[in-house]
Amino acid sequence: MNIDRAVFAFAGLIVLASLALGYFVSPYWFLLTAFVGLNLFQAAFTGFCPAAMIFKALGLKSGNAFK
Repeated sequence: MNIDRAVFAFAGLIVLASLALGYFVSPYWFLLTAFVGLNLFQAAFTGFCPAAMIFKALGLKSGNAFK
């Protein structure tokens, strides 16, 4: 697995978890979904992603999007 796939998998997991938490616990959890979406949007243009930096430090290989 490379950094790109790890970032997408992690973002998807967080979105699904926040949707479940927003439905079952509190609607304020939907703000986490919005944060993940905004972070993915800005990463598409800037290439800056905190999760990608963490995955790189963990030793995952670079992909095309995050180097």
